[in-house]
Formats: sequence, C-alpha cells, structure tokens
Amino acid sequence: MSMTLPRRFALADIAPTRWKNGGGNTREIALWPPGAGMDDFVWRLSVADIETDGPFSAFPGIDRQIVLLEGGGVMLRADDGSFSHRLEHIGEPFAFSGEASLQATLIHGTTRDFNAMTRRGRCRARVDAFRQGFSINTVGDTVCLFAVAGEWHEQDKQQAGISLRAGEGALYAAGATAGWHAFAPAGDDALCLCITLETEPDQ
Repeated sequence: MSMTLPRRFALADIAPTRWKNGGGNTREIALWPPGAGMDDFVWRLSVADIETDGPFSAFPGIDRQIVLLEGGGVMLRADDGSFSHRLEHIGEPFAFSGEASLQATLIHGTTRDFNAMTRRGRCRARVDAFRQGFSINTVGDTVCLFAVAGEWHEQDKQQAGISLRAGEGALYAAGATAGWHAFAPAGDDALCLCITLETEPDQ
C-alpha cells in the first residue's frame, strides 16, 4: 500500500465468489496477511449476499461481526440455543463466536451484509457506524471505511482529501498514513462504517 494514500475500492468492482451450498455469494474486500487462506488469516473483511435460508459456516478460533447493509434482515439462531438475534437494523453490528453453529433465516428477501472476522488472540475488530462527522487515527491500527449511504468527504485543509460514495471504501494500513483523518457527510441520510483492526502483540 502507498505510504501516503489509502487503498480505494468499490464493491461493484469486486467479483463475487459463490457459496458451495448455493445460498449466496461473498465479495472479499481484504485479508491479512496477503496470500493467507481461510485457515490462517489474521483478519478478513467481506460483503455477503444471503439469498436463501441455511446454515452459516463455522470458523473455530474466529470472532465475527456482521452488519446489515441492505434488505429486510435475517434471523440468526444458534443451534445450541445460546442466542437468537434479528439482524434487521441497517448499520447496527452484531458480534458472535465463529465456533457457533447457527441457522440464518431471511426475514424479507435477500440481504447484503458486511462481515469482519478476526483471529482470537491475534486481532480484534471494533465496528462503528457513523451518520455524522467523525475522525480516525491510522498510526497504530489498520482502518477500513465503507460508505453505506450518502457521500463522505475527507476534511483536509492542506490537500484534497478522498471522497466516498455509497458502495465505495478505503483501507488504511497501520502506519501507512500519518495521524488523524476527519470525514463529514454531504447531506442527510448518510451512513459510513468504520472498522478498526487492532492487532494484539504476540504472546
């Protein structure tokens, strides 16, 4: 990644990968380290389209957070009865263990969801949803921004900052960009996700 600029991405430019069970697809935004697979990644960010009811894949040792982006939502039920959650409010994250065996039941048709997965003991994800101006610090942590609705503009007095429209995002590598970055929405009904990936020191 550039030492001065974030990695920009647009969801429409990312090819979807079809699930083995045929119930939906996933667009992978990024994972760490580069070239890692599903068994050895430290963190992974993606967007999934859920098209039919069915089970969620289990990921032992992984902490998961899911955020509804579009659609009528989905009911998530753990097979052991430990939780039952209606994911129906756009922009509201829900955290659960990757070990959980659970069933997903669509509430009102296909949904689109943002997913953050981190390996327990190696990394933690903090997921925030902003509807008003906010700032991020990219010195120590990797930060991903994803515009869910509206337009967002970086407020940089020294140079032209980046702008994000709905469906676009930016990934700031830890330490690759100096200091604080402030963003503000253009107009009403804007929503931006901010995922901060905090890598934990080796034990």
